[in-house]
Amino acid sequence: QVQLIESGGGLVEAGGSLRLSCAASGLTLSVYAVGWFRQAPGKERMFVAGMSWSGMNTDYIDSVKGRFSISRDDAKSTLYLQMNNLKPEDSAVYYCAVGKRWNRIVATTANEYIDWGQGTQVTVSS
Repeated sequence: QVQLIESGGGLVEAGGSLRLSCAASGLTLSVYAVGWFRQAPGKERMFVAGMSWSGMNTDYIDSVKGRFSISRDDAKSTLYLQMNNLKPEDSAVYYCAVGKRWNRIVATTANEYIDWGQGTQVTVSS
């Protein structure tokens, strides 16, 4: 059974940083495309960052480019999202997700992902 457990969310002032972690079990994370999504109150869940299975390809939404970085530690079977220079508009529940095996491209839509974490709240104060 696949489990994705997120951690690292919290309350931070604008300009601050957080690192989200997503510990995966029940699968070999290194062969899957992975991603992070976020959902603000009253809004749809949206893609934030993604990585192909090899890690060679990454993609981000424009609003976080240069501030957020997705990475993966295969030895720890853990996915990360480093978030720097946070802004109030980054406030949302953040979800990690696992997509298809051996996917060489970055999946950017929710229906391309199969397993999801429970979400972790990020709140950025102005």
